[in-house]
Amino acid sequence: MHHNIINGAVKFMEENFIEHKELFEHLSKKQAPHTLFIGCSDSRVVPNLITNTLPGELFVVRNIANIVPHYRLVDEFLATTAAIEYAIHTLGIKNIIVCGHSNCGGCEALYQSDDKLANTPIVKKWLMIIEDIKTEVLKDKNITPAKRAWVTERLNIINSLQNIMTFPGVIDKLKAKELRLYGWHYIIETGELYNYDDTTKSFKLLEKSINYEEIYSQIFTDF
Repeated sequence: MHHNIINGAVKFMEENFIEHKELFEHLSKKQAPHTLFIGCSDSRVVPNLITNTLPGELFVVRNIANIVPHYRLVDEFLATTAAIEYAIHTLGIKNIIVCGHSNCGGCEALYQSDDKLANTPIVKKWLMIIEDIKTEVLKDKNITPAKRAWVTERLNIINSLQNIMTFPGVIDKLKAKELRLYGWHYIIETGELYNYDDTTKSFKLLEKSINYEEIYSQIFTDF
């Protein structure tokens, strides 16, 4: 194990645990997160940092390219689907955030040749879920690599939001305002967050001039 990881774990036990001792003792009884955060496995995406939340507030699901598949009952092991199902029906979360990000390697791999993906057949299979996005994006024959990445990342977020709607009970919970759904595009290079507006079908920047605590308090109302 890497020396820095061991040092970090020791530091957590000695310093951070003491700092949050009461919180962790409370959390040891049960978890009651208010938000399901579905994000990419990318090491630069740190859910609690992005949302300014403490342990116990987020139930986190991460996979390559923050993909949410259609809900289905099949004879295979479905980690992402199982985690989302658990969050909605067992934990009773009130918010779902799908958070994509800039410079996403998973979205970029969608356009790589079979040769480049030869050693990662499971990844290649996983990305087939968003193959339709690739087809749509490539209709623009003059698209630049930068624009291609930007558009793919955003269409992928929208696709995941749509697929969440296929989970049993989600539409009813949304209509009853028992559940809120958000699609974020996190720009790693600048720290900016764009939120998908379903009314205008566009992503809107959460302005830096706005107090982020105010934004989060609106999203995490009553928690």
